[in-house]
Amino acid sequence: MECPFCNVIVSRVIEENDSALAIMDGFPVNPGHALIIPKLHVSNWFDLNEEQQRDILKLLKVVKSRLDKEFKPDGYNVGFNHGECAGQTVKHFHLHVIPRYKGDVDDPTGGVRFVIPERGNYRNPGHIPRKEE
Repeated sequence: MECPFCNVIVSRVIEENDSALAIMDGFPVNPGHALIIPKLHVSNWFDLNEEQQRDILKLLKVVKSRLDKEFKPDGYNVGFNHGECAGQTVKHFHLHVIPRYKGDVDDPTGGVRFVIPERGNYRNPGHIPRKEE
């Protein structure tokens, strides 16, 4: 299976630095949802070297500033999925930068625990997993 982040179309890149680039998410959960991706294929945060991690965090500030200006969100969820059991579907590390807006969910309590449940699983939109499943 071809990695969708190893050959990103140049026109999709919104920001970049020496070892990372940022694109808008192809399956956004909110307007402005962006991804920060290392240029080299590395499957997870813990296998990135310090320079790559530093460049990703530097790019996070740049991307946030851009999204603040363009989308004017009220807050953010920032994070990544590590491993299949945590929901990682692409085996190329990517950091989600998800703008949040007042009223985008009825109750945002719990933050990253629920992000946006009905939009979280792009393979099965609207499905909210239950503990019994």
